[in-house]
Amino acid sequence: MSTLTKVLLVIVVVLIALLVALYFIGTKMQKKQALQKEQMDAMAQTVSMLVIDKKHMKIKESGLPPVVIQQTPKYLRWSKLPIVKAKIGPKVMTLACDESVFQLIPVKREVKAVVSGIYITGVKSARGGLETPVKKKGLFKRLLKK
Repeated sequence: MSTLTKVLLVIVVVLIALLVALYFIGTKMQKKQALQKEQMDAMAQTVSMLVIDKKHMKIKESGLPPVVIQQTPKYLRWSKLPIVKAKIGPKVMTLACDESVFQLIPVKREVKAVVSGIYITGVKSARGGLETPVKKKGLFKRLLKK
């Protein structure tokens, strides 16, 4: 066998081993995510809240409790999270939000939301109705339209 075939054979074996490892890691992560989602659904409550403000903010600047900031992994502390400031009853609270739900939440309106701890997982209704955000057309579709 020539050296070229030996090198290609080694590369193929390494790639196959890498794919097998990624498969097992992926299934393990899917099981972990399903368990966490199940726990969040068990703790979910429907709450009526008045949304004061919503922004994408860094975790350190968000106003979340220090315990939450300390528990986040270090590599995620610099990323931005969708943060919603809302009045729930007499309290003004800072809540983290799911990205898909963040777009649906109207500002300065009363909303019934599904909350699990300090995380908003869904929006049920709002006074005046929920507005679905308009999706922007891609570059290719805009060019076809012209």
